[in-house]
Amino acid sequence: MPEMKGEEGRFQYTITDVKITELNLTHADLRFIPDVGLLFDVQNSSISLTFNRRILYWFFYDTGNINASAEGVNINTALNLIRDEEGRLKINNITCDAKISKMSAKFSGTLGRVYGFLARFLTTGMRFLLNQKICPALDHAALVLVNSLLETIPVRTEVDQFIGIDYSLISDPVVTSRSLDMHFRGMFFDLSHQNISLVNYAVEPVIKEYDRMVYLALSEFFFDSGLFSYYTAGVFQMHIVNEKMPKDLEMLLRTTYFGFIMMLNPALVDAPLSLQLAVNSPPKTSIKTSGATVVMTAIVNVMVLPPGQPPVQLSSMTMETKFNAKVSMRGKRLSVHADLRRFARFTFCFCNMFIKYQIGPNPVTPHSLHCICTLKSLIPLQAPLKTMLQMSVVPLINNWTKRGVRIPLADGMDFIEEVVEYHNVSVILPLDYLRSFRLFFIFMKIKHKIDFD
Repeated sequence: MPEMKGEEGRFQYTITDVKITELNLTHADLRFIPDVGLLFDVQNSSISLTFNRRILYWFFYDTGNINASAEGVNINTALNLIRDEEGRLKINNITCDAKISKMSAKFSGTLGRVYGFLARFLTTGMRFLLNQKICPALDHAALVLVNSLLETIPVRTEVDQFIGIDYSLISDPVVTSRSLDMHFRGMFFDLSHQNISLVNYAVEPVIKEYDRMVYLALSEFFFDSGLFSYYTAGVFQMHIVNEKMPKDLEMLLRTTYFGFIMMLNPALVDAPLSLQLAVNSPPKTSIKTSGATVVMTAIVNVMVLPPGQPPVQLSSMTMETKFNAKVSMRGKRLSVHADLRRFARFTFCFCNMFIKYQIGPNPVTPHSLHCICTLKSLIPLQAPLKTMLQMSVVPLINNWTKRGVRIPLADGMDFIEEVVEYHNVSVILPLDYLRSFRLFFIFMKIKHKIDFD
């Protein structure tokens, strides 16, 4: 507050170093105003403050400290929230009405009693200045300080070296009498092909509870777009050969295809074998009340690798696998842990090689390839292939997802008391906040837990 100077009869005074020492919120409330925004209401509260005085009366000069208090502090502030050009939440406007109904002051010093009658005059001017200063201070706090805090919320950011995520708001926030609803895009994208996106056919999640502070609802599209982005980035491919090949699986493959290899070319019996696994379509997520599952189909080619020659394909298998997906929240990050639930195979193709043998030291080269496909499964390969997926593929997927993806939350705020609820076509996480910042704490503290640094 600025320095105050004035005269009253033979008195001349100067007030400096005004400091607010205490703010007592007797009644503070945060309410949702439909189609308007957030209403922050403070009623019948009080402020304690101190300031220094210099007073000249006739030939007497006096300095000292004054302790003052303001009673009946009423502040009514409404915040209007919008979506800015980048799709980020922003305070667009603030309306404010502040009033102090009563103010008193106590003088100290040698002439404290003499100047007591000046208290009414000084406090009247002080109350007038405070009334003028409260709303501009709140305007600055909301439009500058809180908006700068909201700018820390990620809108479009990288998840890892393969994919990113778009958290931009698709519309202005909707304020009802009980909630503030924000619809984030929640779409992953391939960093190398950012214009390729998955069409959203998912059903919108519906939240019907209001007991917790925050409800984060994720539709099947959230997970499908992530899997689609990994698929377009070419991540769902593996080549298992040499030291990556489990010994028991390699032995089983050699036993299974021994006769077939002998018919092709006996010289290939000791050549290394390999498995080439590639997902042939974007995985699909299904969310029910029992949990979340991911269905993935892939083609597995069994290859023999003759030294110095092109690989020879022995068979091709199209597999379907179903994974359980466990969703969890840690701080700001949402993570998914996968576990192999069901393994099925269908359509096995055995490839016959018609060899053109040549006289001389030149190697035998494949002339043509003919594959015969059948719906019958190779029972001996089922268990080891499932074990291979559990030991090789599932850890690879979990390695991508264990770090998690940051959710749109401002710096200094984390989620606690996570509860994961699976509904048909969506996952809903009722959460409470843990905040380490003090700015804006009044707007958040009603009926919720707070832990300050």
